[in-house]
Amino acid sequence: MFGCVEIYSARFLYRRDTVFNAQTYLDYLEQIARHYYPRHVLWVQDNASYHKDAQVWQWFSANRSWWTTINLPPYSPQDNAVERLWHHTRITGTHNRYFAQADELNDTLTCVFRSIQRSPGQIHGYLQPFA
Repeated sequence: MFGCVEIYSARFLYRRDTVFNAQTYLDYLEQIARHYYPRHVLWVQDNASYHKDAQVWQWFSANRSWWTTINLPPYSPQDNAVERLWHHTRITGTHNRYFAQADELNDTLTCVFRSIQRSPGQIHGYLQPFA
């Protein structure tokens, strides 16, 4: 699951994929770009290996006139706003639950994410330290 959140509005955008690599990350970046271009984006990312791929950095370079990327230091999830959303997702959707089939997990995640998208106020408090 790829996800990002706007700090001030709590708008949440996500993409489900079966693999996480440079190509699927680039696909996700393109999805985000379609939502925001030409407005300026300040993109904060962790140290996932696909974030460091040469093709990904070529994409960042090609879009640097309106897209700024900040890489977090290693092992610093406390500095990553979207980690708060994953925490909310665990608490409200997946914590202490058994999913017999992948479809059940996917349905639960979709339900939690759509709820966040419909009512971003439910996660606004998580984002206050970043605002």
